[in-house]
Amino acid sequence: MSMINRLSQRIRGINTFSSFKNRNYLMFFLGMIGQWSSFSMEMVARTYLLYEITGSAAMLGIISLANAVPMVCLALFGGAIADRMPKKQLIQISQVGMTLVFLGNAIAVSTGYLGAAHPESWWVLMVTGVFMGVIMALAMPSRQAIIPELIERNQIMNAISLNTLGMSFFQLVGPAIAGFVIAGFGYATIFYLMAALNAAAIIFTSFLPHMIPTLRKQSVISDISEGFKYIIRHRTLLIMLGFFVASVLLAMPFQMLMPIFAKDILKVGVAGQGTLMSASGLGAIVASLIMASLPSKKRGMTFLACNLLMGAGLVIFAFSVSWPLSLLMMLVVGMGRIGNNTTGTALLQSHTDPVYLGRVMSIMMLNFGLSGLGAFFAAIMADLISPQMAIGILAMILIGITVLALLFIPQLRKMD
Repeated sequence: MSMINRLSQRIRGINTFSSFKNRNYLMFFLGMIGQWSSFSMEMVARTYLLYEITGSAAMLGIISLANAVPMVCLALFGGAIADRMPKKQLIQISQVGMTLVFLGNAIAVSTGYLGAAHPESWWVLMVTGVFMGVIMALAMPSRQAIIPELIERNQIMNAISLNTLGMSFFQLVGPAIAGFVIAGFGYATIFYLMAALNAAAIIFTSFLPHMIPTLRKQSVISDISEGFKYIIRHRTLLIMLGFFVASVLLAMPFQMLMPIFAKDILKVGVAGQGTLMSASGLGAIVASLIMASLPSKKRGMTFLACNLLMGAGLVIFAFSVSWPLSLLMMLVVGMGRIGNNTTGTALLQSHTDPVYLGRVMSIMMLNFGLSGLGAFFAAIMADLISPQMAIGILAMILIGITVLALLFIPQLRKMD
């Protein structure tokens, strides 16, 4: 039987969507749809609008930095809070906050202030980027750490894969929708749509059980310190988190620089940027289906293989001037990125004591803030040399350290 037929049978298997049988997880999944969809649309709307206003790669990096700094500064507090406050409450607060941020952007565009006609209006995107960073830093650890509270431990890989599948689906359709809505109806329409999606998410999340965490008497700072000590004692977790940092810093900057590739290199405009990011989402869906159907074995090796795939795809994309080849490479990058994220998250959740899970996840979420720092330096490199060289060099470094890990870090390669 061919590999494709075997994979098809696995995907059709009943276990692929088994976590949906759990009502609490189903409500959580439905509640996340609004955030996944709006976040994937926001990447297109925010970056392309900023590039239309400023025409500067460096400004793309600065806006990314505005989003990254609060995430880096507050992510550890978000993990400690997740271990001492009801996670449902924190998730809902984030949904309300994102709704208000998108409404603010929509109103600024509707009044005619936020746009290319007012070159100084980029500060609105800067401020809302800071707010988004704060929201994500304080709430994202709860979104990850709540999953083991909703399902059985042996379903963690399946549930995370389904989460990734849902997020990947909206990474497929969200950017394309954003690109065509912006091209046809303007930026205000897409921002209002994102606000409505987040408002709907609040309703579904309200059906989650209200779980009270264990009462903790020590301070948040002490909790954070304990979390670091726990990770240092467990060398495998430390290596895993370190590799996550490297992967995010080196691979994720391409998203922030995508307007340059779409507008100036491939010359396909905002709709083309949405299509490129949707191609990445399609690759993510394929990878998510595969991950949801695979047994929990050799996940360390899978993690490293996905890094190699992502790095190779980015190198080719960076230097491509062919529209079909660029689309294909975005699909490859999406597969590698989601495979990396899914297996890495599952490994961390499976190998972490539940008492420390929120804090460990917060360090993982810290990587999303670090991706903004990576995007800032990539944007500076893009101005100094070229966007192609900036993305290509970072991707080649990622391939290099992954090969070194395969050769010299057997404990990571052998993790299940």
